[in-house]
Amino acid sequence: MRLVECVPNFSEGRDQAKIDRIMSIVKADKFIKLVNFESDADYNRTVVTLLGDPDKMIDLILNMVNVCLNEIDLNKHSGEHARMGAIDVIPFIPISGVTMKECVAYSEKCAELINKTYDIPCFLYAGAARFDSRVSLPSIRKGEFEGMKEKIKEPDWKPDFGKAEIHPTFGCIGVGARDFLIAYNIDLKTDREKPTKSIARAIRKSSGGYQFVQAGPVYLENRKHTQVTMNILNYKKNPIYRIFETVKMEAKRYNIDVIGSEIVGLVPKDSLIRSLKYYYACNGLDFPVDMSLTDIVNNVKKYLLFRDFDESKIIENFL
Repeated sequence: MRLVECVPNFSEGRDQAKIDRIMSIVKADKFIKLVNFESDADYNRTVVTLLGDPDKMIDLILNMVNVCLNEIDLNKHSGEHARMGAIDVIPFIPISGVTMKECVAYSEKCAELINKTYDIPCFLYAGAARFDSRVSLPSIRKGEFEGMKEKIKEPDWKPDFGKAEIHPTFGCIGVGARDFLIAYNIDLKTDREKPTKSIARAIRKSSGGYQFVQAGPVYLENRKHTQVTMNILNYKKNPIYRIFETVKMEAKRYNIDVIGSEIVGLVPKDSLIRSLKYYYACNGLDFPVDMSLTDIVNNVKKYLLFRDFDESKIIENFL
């Protein structure tokens, strides 16, 4: 079975009517499984997790671009999450019967069709990047929708598909191929952004922290506290527990409590097992040979303070 995961992020997390109209296209698709979608008003963003055949996936993505083009005007958009497009990012992730090289080809095909059909410029990133400067999505997205109006005209930032001019309401899209990425946020019991920024700096690669970690601070108006928001690009090299415990340790110097954490989208079972083994060892407990998904959920809530987490967030639940 040829199976890819695709995680399109669209720039709307507040207007429920718009979200419903966009998601109705996804829910009506007979070939692609909607695994999960999460909207956040503070980020003003919705993250959609899909599984299915790669060619059918491209068909659905094209339909999503069409409806987002009609529903979202980035000139009227604001939120805590950086964004450069109405659909901001479209990653293809190999799951079963598909190689990373093939996912690169699918991302290229998808980007080319988006540009040809809707005249929206696309940048290839991560495994599909054609330039070293475009491997990192934040590097491409720096300046966001507003800054991209001039940035895209620079020779170094000509899009991989399309003319050097953003779509006036949609912006542009990052389309790529990558390994499984864990979108992870840690809640801090404070409204102070300065210490949160320092904590994020301590864990991210770009400022001398952990390899494979991109992180930054954000204040959540609806929850009245800050988060260290991050992407863990390789959970095998830097597991969740290590990041979580480091944030707890750094937060102590500012007398800030860690009050929870969350996973956005899906996680592999293996990523949770690796962290739970650490906590079992710390407590002198023998780790079960075959822990059920239910027990895994209960344990990550206990040790990692996961909130809004259940079996539907573990990818093996769907395979």
